[in-house]
Amino acid sequence: MSNSEGEKPRQRDRDRPFVFLEFCKGCGRCIDSCAKHCIHEGHAIHSATGLVPVEMDLAGCNECGLCFSACPEPWGMVAEGTDSPLAEPAHEFTPQVQERPIPERIPDERLPLADARPLVTKGAYAAAIGALLAGCRHFFGYPITPSTEGAELMAKLLPRVDGHFLQAVSEVATVNMMYGCGGAGLRSMTFTSSPGFSLMLDGISYMIGSEVPGVFIDVMRGGPGLGNIGPEQGDIKLACRGLGHGNTHAIVLAPSTPQEMLDFTMDAFELSFHYRNPVIVLADGYLGQMTGRVTLPKTMVKPGLPPWAVNGRASHRGNLINSIILDEKDLEAHNQYLDQKYLAMQKEQRADLYRCDDADVLILACNTPARMAKGAVGELRQQGISAGLFRPQTLWPFPIEALQPLLPKIDRIVVVEASSGQLEDEMRLALSHAGVMAPRIDHVRHAGGVLPSQAEVVARVAGARKSISGTAQQVIS
Repeated sequence: MSNSEGEKPRQRDRDRPFVFLEFCKGCGRCIDSCAKHCIHEGHAIHSATGLVPVEMDLAGCNECGLCFSACPEPWGMVAEGTDSPLAEPAHEFTPQVQERPIPERIPDERLPLADARPLVTKGAYAAAIGALLAGCRHFFGYPITPSTEGAELMAKLLPRVDGHFLQAVSEVATVNMMYGCGGAGLRSMTFTSSPGFSLMLDGISYMIGSEVPGVFIDVMRGGPGLGNIGPEQGDIKLACRGLGHGNTHAIVLAPSTPQEMLDFTMDAFELSFHYRNPVIVLADGYLGQMTGRVTLPKTMVKPGLPPWAVNGRASHRGNLINSIILDEKDLEAHNQYLDQKYLAMQKEQRADLYRCDDADVLILACNTPARMAKGAVGELRQQGISAGLFRPQTLWPFPIEALQPLLPKIDRIVVVEASSGQLEDEMRLALSHAGVMAPRIDHVRHAGGVLPSQAEVVARVAGARKSISGTAQQVIS
């Protein structure tokens, strides 16, 4: 039978077979087709594909050609002497060598907001409002107390601004939806709480590896396990040191008021797209539910489109969102690139200092416990004790650059937290990396949903001061 006009001539049946290893998937169809048992299962993984191609011993080959017909890959089993398609890509892979257009970039716009009176709203609502003002129009999530109110407000408001709200079947589904949305260059977010955040870690690692932005509001609750719905700070270690497998870091913002829930959420989207990396807003259960005064900003964001997005536009067809790098040296180079990005993130350190200029006792706290600590500073000052509050607003990177100049003047640091030392560990690690000798470190800790009280902080600082004074008096005597 002759070929139809214009059809490529078919391969002669009496050619000896040859396998391009980079195109063989090891499916075994050629093995089953060979009556002479010349083709066998392979034993070596091909470094470029991660697959195991077949192996051949053609001593008994009768060139029947059945293996050609059995191979499902156009360039898997070919005639001996055939040039590799990779040698002449312009011939067989024309679309990949055509001159690609420059990916389209649409810049963000800042639109003015009408003046409005301050709102009185809870922290979770404030974060949702901040996300909308930051240009977020895509929400994915699974309800979990004490963060659900934020998701509920997004469900009410997003349809009114041509946005999209999708309740996923799980937290695992949530983070993968965010991966797809962020890969398209669109702003997406979720509200979750501690057990749900744990389930998202694998997807967060993929997002970091693929450089996909996204904002995660984690309203921490008691743990481990399901624990309870009380406020805790038990996810600090997770957010700062455990964002999934591999070499992973993300900026971690720690608000302490509903106003900061709004402001930090807006900042989180800017940071996420600037660094092409997820950003975590780490609140606690009380802060998610706490009502406070919130002033809206002067502008809102109309998001554009970054040039790296895989958005379906013709100019973006050459873009790729991917975290699979099979060659070890290539993956090492990618990790070294990520390390440079993490180093650049160090400039995002933030801290709020309250009466620290003349302090000789520094109280260090964040989230809701910082509110108790601030009250304790005022009470201690009335007792004649020069106390100050150092409040890290970024937990990673820890604001060591703001803390370090204070250390020569202070006698003691008291870390106040609703966890078993996770905030203190971040501070100690930052001090160690900076090569700084720390003063005496003390702490007030609670867990399980119990928060430190102002009275406890005052008693720890004042009691220790009396103890030190008494010891000094005994030495003098």
